[in-house]
Amino acid sequence: MSLFAGKRGLILGVANENSIAWAIAQQIMNQGGECGFTHLPDNPEDSRQKNRRRVSKLLEGYEQAKFLVPLDVQQDDQIRQVMETTREHFGKIDFLLHSIAFADRQDLARDTIETSRSGFALAMDVSVYSLIAVCNAAREILNDRAAIAAMTYFGGEKCVPGYNVMGVCKAALEASVRYLAYDLGPRGIRVNALSAGPVRTLAGRAAGVDEMLKLYEWMAPMGRNITHDEVGRCGAFLLSDMSDGVTGEILHVDGGYHMMGSPGRLLDRVRQ
Repeated sequence: MSLFAGKRGLILGVANENSIAWAIAQQIMNQGGECGFTHLPDNPEDSRQKNRRRVSKLLEGYEQAKFLVPLDVQQDDQIRQVMETTREHFGKIDFLLHSIAFADRQDLARDTIETSRSGFALAMDVSVYSLIAVCNAAREILNDRAAIAAMTYFGGEKCVPGYNVMGVCKAALEASVRYLAYDLGPRGIRVNALSAGPVRTLAGRAAGVDEMLKLYEWMAPMGRNITHDEVGRCGAFLLSDMSDGVTGEILHVDGGYHMMGSPGRLLDRVRQ
């Protein structure tokens, strides 16, 4: 039997074919799971509807992709409408993936100490509070023993220059995961986060991922960078019954980079 046979859930945050959310969704659908998707809102005055078309094209050929709707996580009415659409299609759901983060590029480019007040509020609202808002809105349609997963990064645990205000957001997101895991625990609903190493995504480019790729290749114990497929499989694991009993956890998929206390084999390159 396939890992997600008979399972239904919601995927928030697919932007394009390089999105980690898409890598996870593919694993789920290939294992028999049915998914509803959201996309970034389009400008209603723009007939091209680029965001919707980009995600819609990815879903072609997947019978397990049951619907695609816009979602602005700063709008509670839109969050409620997504949950109502989900209820209409699925009744109840078994998994929910939150893969949403945003900060103004000007604030990302600044030292953290120079983050604007409005930029900080925006980044925290979209990147952190949205997880709380979505989980709250989804409570009535989540099956008991359902699974929720969010996406984080090592910059929420340690200072990663260049990640700046988003690192502060990820620290808050990880704390939110723990508190949500406590709140939903009595129903057997698990809440975890996946901390992926650098991969080329739309968000990763904004955070300077290209500079990080070589560093991880040199420092990680495995001596290489991770792949989208590896992150996808681990994300699917967290959303499946295979991780039953795991909650409030931050699962690192970074070739072991996060556990290093020194530059490791990078020192050999420096000595050459």
